[in-house]
Amino acid sequence: MAIRERWAAVLAGLSLVLLPAALPGGTPGGPSLLPPVRAEQAQGQAKPVLRIGAIPDQKPEKLNRLYPLVAAELERQLGVPVTYVPVVDYTAAVTAFRTGDLDLVWFGGLTGVQARLQKPGAQVLAQRDIDVAFHSIFIANTGSGLKQIRDVKGLTELKGKRFTFGSESSTSGRLMPQYFLAKGGVKLADFAGGAPGFSGSHDTTIALVQSGAYDAGVVNEQVWRTSLRDGRANRAKVVAIWRTPGYPDYHWIGQPNLDQRFGKGFSRKLQGAILSWRTTNPQQKQILGLFGAQQFSKSTAANYKQIEQVGRQIGKIR
Repeated sequence: MAIRERWAAVLAGLSLVLLPAALPGGTPGGPSLLPPVRAEQAQGQAKPVLRIGAIPDQKPEKLNRLYPLVAAELERQLGVPVTYVPVVDYTAAVTAFRTGDLDLVWFGGLTGVQARLQKPGAQVLAQRDIDVAFHSIFIANTGSGLKQIRDVKGLTELKGKRFTFGSESSTSGRLMPQYFLAKGGVKLADFAGGAPGFSGSHDTTIALVQSGAYDAGVVNEQVWRTSLRDGRANRAKVVAIWRTPGYPDYHWIGQPNLDQRFGKGFSRKLQGAILSWRTTNPQQKQILGLFGAQQFSKSTAANYKQIEQVGRQIGKIR
């Protein structure tokens, strides 16, 4: 009898573990399906947990190195529990912010605008030094016959080529590159097959162009430089052919209710913690290095007006 009862308890426990994955929207490692306060109560936590997330713009290995470090540093500085919650794609990051399953998210320019429009009162807290004027890099397989492009008009050389963007919601891997392509007189239907590809991430775009699966593609400059530095991008097989003009991009956005959940002045304290990160601190230096930045600075929603306008032009914001 005791054995039977023990197995019944084990099966009941397994059902609780597997239930989220069986429910609509439930993904392993994804945001909790419970609203934040209920989830914290269910877990018996005395303090609310600051849940941070980020758009998955690079390989999971890179994200899983960076954001647990960010969580640990914020927990040390703020004195509250902090946890990193991975999401499956760009849309999931915006949705998790809208539903309140994520409190602080590292968004790109477009996803940040989408998130703020869906959550009035959301706070733009900080951007990297490199996000004031960020750049995309058009790349080409060395066997494609494509040469260096001197200006936006030269993008017409991409007509008839197999071309891939990154994620459909990426600012640097789709939104602004599509804007510059249009300025150069290139429509999406001009690519081979009548449409571009969408690789899903910058790393994947580089790998696909390097392999010859696509003649050309576009990635964010930070990932391109990192890939060259660590040898993942082979200059004998893939090269940069054009660098876009600058535009505003990535930024941290916080929920409008942070002060209510964590105490008066918490939003300002959180912003101050991020802005205080310096390369003279070993832990913070590692974080900044993985972000490809020297430091963070204040930003405002007004800095992303151009991103919103382009997003509406191409139908990514309605």
